[in-house]
Amino acid sequence: MPKQSAGLIMYRFINGELELLLVHPGGPFWANKDLGAWSIPKGEYLAGEDPLQVARREFLEETGLTPAGEFQELAEIRQAGGKRVKAWAFAGDWDPAALTSNSFTVEWPPRSGRQAEFPEVDRAAWFNVPQAREKILPSQLPLIDQATSLLQ
Repeated sequence: MPKQSAGLIMYRFINGELELLLVHPGGPFWANKDLGAWSIPKGEYLAGEDPLQVARREFLEETGLTPAGEFQELAEIRQAGGKRVKAWAFAGDWDPAALTSNSFTVEWPPRSGRQAEFPEVDRAAWFNVPQAREKILPSQLPLIDQATSLLQ
C-alpha cells in the first residue's frame, strides 16, 4: 500500500490577489534547491488515523501555528513516488518570520558517522498563484490548481 500524507494549504487575499503559504524542506538535500522544491505543510499518517487531524498536527509541527477555521477538502492526489496526499485549504494570515519547526536527525555528511540535526522546514513564505506554481514540487501542482479553482 502506498504511503499516505495529509496537509493543509493556508490562503489569504491581499488586495484581491490569492496568496498561498508554502514551506521549504530543511536539511542538506534541499539546502540549495528552490524552484520545484517547496511543499504544503504535510505529514504521513497510518490507517485508522483521521487525515484532517494529522494535517492539522503536521501544520503545527512544521510552522508553529495552530491552524483554525473552516477546512475545505481538496481531491486526493498521487505524488510522483506514489504517495497519496489528502489536503484541505483554509483561510488565515501569519508572518512566516514566526516559523518554528520540529527537527530531524540524519547522518551528515554521508558515511561520516556523525549525526546532525536539521529543521523539518527551514522557511515558509506566501506566494501568489503563478509563483506558487513555480515553487511547489511538480507532483503537488494539482493541489495548487484545486485550491485556485475553489477560491477564485
